[in-house]
Amino acid sequence: MSTQTKMSFWTFVGVTMALCANVRSIPSLAAAGWQLVPYLIFAIIFVAMPMTAMCGELSSMYPGEGGLQLWVQEGLGKKWGFVTAWIVWAQMFPGMVMVASTLGPNFGNAIGDPVLANNHWFVFGCIVVIYWIITFLNLKFDMAKFGGSIGVWLGVYIPCLMLLVLGSLTCMKIGITNTGYLGTFSWSALVPDLSNVETLKYLTAIVFIFVGIEMSSVYVPRMEEPAKYVKGVFISVLGLIAINLLNGLLVANIVPKGTIELANITQPIAIECQILGIPSIFVNIFGFMVFFGVMLQLSAWVTGPSKTITAIAKQGMVPKWLGFHKVNKFGVSRNVVLTQSIMITLFSLLFAFIDDVNGVFLVLTNSTTIVYCFVYILIAIAFVKLRYMRPDAERAYKLGGLGNGNVQAWIAAILEVAGIIFAAGTTLLTSSFRDTCIVSLCSIVLILIPLFIYANKKPEWIPDSSELQ
Repeated sequence: MSTQTKMSFWTFVGVTMALCANVRSIPSLAAAGWQLVPYLIFAIIFVAMPMTAMCGELSSMYPGEGGLQLWVQEGLGKKWGFVTAWIVWAQMFPGMVMVASTLGPNFGNAIGDPVLANNHWFVFGCIVVIYWIITFLNLKFDMAKFGGSIGVWLGVYIPCLMLLVLGSLTCMKIGITNTGYLGTFSWSALVPDLSNVETLKYLTAIVFIFVGIEMSSVYVPRMEEPAKYVKGVFISVLGLIAINLLNGLLVANIVPKGTIELANITQPIAIECQILGIPSIFVNIFGFMVFFGVMLQLSAWVTGPSKTITAIAKQGMVPKWLGFHKVNKFGVSRNVVLTQSIMITLFSLLFAFIDDVNGVFLVLTNSTTIVYCFVYILIAIAFVKLRYMRPDAERAYKLGGLGNGNVQAWIAAILEVAGIIFAAGTTLLTSSFRDTCIVSLCSIVLILIPLFIYANKKPEWIPDSSELQ
């Protein structure tokens, strides 16, 4: 019998918000100006809500371990289940570089040298040195247990609150400026101007805000009232909208147009402190706090996704000589962690060879989102297929309620796939030729690798029972 306690409705709401809360996307939101409003609405209707509804039902069908990989495997077979597991791991290569790229700018502000924020060599050096230090610490200690809760407070909650308070005070003092990314308000500004697709390049970055929200579906079996799952997610999404929309608009109002630094969340704080007459030491403290918080968050994430690839290695899905099936006393595979650190170092070379910090940050964000959203497409297809394959399977939560009708299931799947294709398409069409090539190459390679591995898998890849001790 399970000893897990039931989760109340409002606890579930809080956990769901915590999964997606971050400050990294706020500069990207601000760069879109007033367009961030329709883009957020698009992300909710076409990505967040359909995906969480589908995953809620799938999680209630398969309440055990496995998650995304298991759902896709049950609907589409072992090959696509393996591809899903691989992508969930591999998307962290560009993703962790994107997150780690904020370390340099925040460290520069912490020591009172904001010029370092746009020094691509300094950003590159911080990523490589700090990530490898974190990697070795994770192999020696249980850093995930130590760093997760502290990191989310220093790197997310407190910075979000400070941005909101200082941004509000600044707006009260100077009003809406004409020099920022917002400019003068008009209702037409809220309607995407397809003749000027400049801001469309931020659409995928805005969609990225909600990537991962489907992970809350694992708590459906623990909810006191599973039928309230979608209601809980909807309230969580409203909370995320409030945080991101308000902070995005406030930052867009005070950062002069054409000067925003996507990887530097300390930039708006520095401007606000100058306007409000707050001593610059406050900026240093904020920069150090976010730097330390992001570092702890990275530490907590080093081992999490690696366990997915370790699990499939134990099933003989990857070459045994890689040693991905071998784990230490913390249940962490040394070879998996070292491999992902090498890959993250290779991806970080983008900052070494390209001096446009903003451009590289956007490329990494778009690559991570597009690769991960490929998994969303697989889930949507598997979800519809399972409606027909297992119509009578027990579901604690079912999209559309009781009955055998599949219309709402099809609507959710179609919205999801259409939204992902549109976001990915506009991102590639509005990026420079260089950036389009990089994003496309990263996405294609990371998706093709697991297909190649699966097509060449061999029986001798399955580890002996003695090797799993």
